[in-house]
This record gives sequence, structure tokens and C-alpha cells, in this order.
Amino acid sequence: MALKPEPTAPFHSVQYVLRVLETISKHGGGVTDAQIARETALPTGHLAPMLAMLRREGYVEQVADGAYVIGDSLVLLGSGATRKEALEAKLQETLTELRDSVGAAVYISRYIDGEVKITQFADSPRTPKVNEWVDFRSAAHASAVGKCLLTQLDVNGRRDHLSRHRIARLTSHTITSERLLFSKLDSQPPTVPVLDLQEYAVGTVCAAVPLTAGSAVGCLALSLPLEHAHRLRSAADTLNRRAAPVVLSLAI
Repeated sequence: MALKPEPTAPFHSVQYVLRVLETISKHGGGVTDAQIARETALPTGHLAPMLAMLRREGYVEQVADGAYVIGDSLVLLGSGATRKEALEAKLQETLTELRDSVGAAVYISRYIDGEVKITQFADSPRTPKVNEWVDFRSAAHASAVGKCLLTQLDVNGRRDHLSRHRIARLTSHTITSERLLFSKLDSQPPTVPVLDLQEYAVGTVCAAVPLTAGSAVGCLALSLPLEHAHRLRSAADTLNRRAAPVVLSLAI
């Protein structure tokens, strides 16, 4: 199957979003977009879609005079003892909306203590999740999730992982050469989703994009049955564009 998604322009770093939120937080009575632009030195062309995303996700609100104030989602995420529960609930809400938007099961995965871990997902009867017939921890070389996480490790980190989880042929499409795998990981553009075209499981295609929040290694992924492979490119591009709210939730 020849399927190569076009590069997109995702917003995977939260540095500028946090700068905007810090500016709004300083102005308890509200602050205009012009003032935010002056204080953050962000071009208006970048600021406008960022503010729209923050409003959509509930992190900021726009009051009657057009000024921006901190929204309920940000207040809730900073609520002390309940922060973890609030964060998980916010992420689950975002994943559910994303599932419905792309028409596919979606996942958040992190590389924690040297292992691939699916930390949250959203599926439904119409968008079933992948059948984990081989433990994802042992299939990083074949799955979109695993390969996306491995791209974020250095060579020593990759070799350490593969020394504990040997490359195995899971399907006829699985890459079983470490040299070829590393070559593909090194040539993977950061703005192009990582694909799994029946490498992990026959009858399933997947895509994943990196989530950059500080030093954490993570990714956002989706899966589709093979009969919907024609939708993989557009779904992956939507996933890429919608990664920002997920990264923001992980970073706050």
C-alpha cells in the first residue's frame, strides 16, 4: 500500500501558549488581544488562532468588552488535590471530541521508565480500538505509537529499548532490520505523522504524531480498520492539527 501523508504545520510546543496564559493571568480584569501581542511579542497571525483554540478548550474566556480572562478549564486544572483527576477528565473529554472529529479510535501514549504505555484512549462501537494481540511494550518497532516514541529517543535510547524488546516479525509488513528501522526513524520529518500500515496487525492502519511537553516523550495516535485506509491521510492531518490542546493539558 502506497500512502504518504503530506507535511502539516502542527503546534506541538506549548511554550508560546503558556506565555499567552501567563499574560492573561496577570491581568485579572481582562486584557485585549493587542495588549497580549505587545507583551508576548507574538505576531497577530499566530495569536488569533491560538486564542481561538484556548477559548474552544475553555482555558480562556472573552468578556463583553472583548478582553480575555482565564477560563474555567485552567482554574480547574490548578485546583490542588484534585488536579490529577481534573487533568485526566479534561484529557478524556478532548480525546472523545477528537475521536468523533477524526472518526477513529484515538490514544495518548507516553514513554515512561523505558516502556511504551498507552495512558488514555477514546473508542466506541463504531470506532473500536486496536486489538492488542501483542503487548505494545514489545511492539515499538512495528506500531505507529512505538515508532513515534522511538523517533524522540537518541540512538542509545533506541538500542536500550530494543535490547529489552527484540525486533520480531508480527506481520509480513513488519520491519525486522534494526539498521533499516533506525534509518526510517532518522528520516521521519517531525511535521509528518508516523504510519503503521499493517505492520503491527493485519487489517489495521495507524498514525501517530509527537507530543512535546518539556522533556516528556509522548504521542497522540489513531487507528482505523483497513477498509477505511483511504481516510488515514486526512484523519492523520486532523490529528496533527488538533494536537495542541492535548499538549497543553499535559504541560499545565
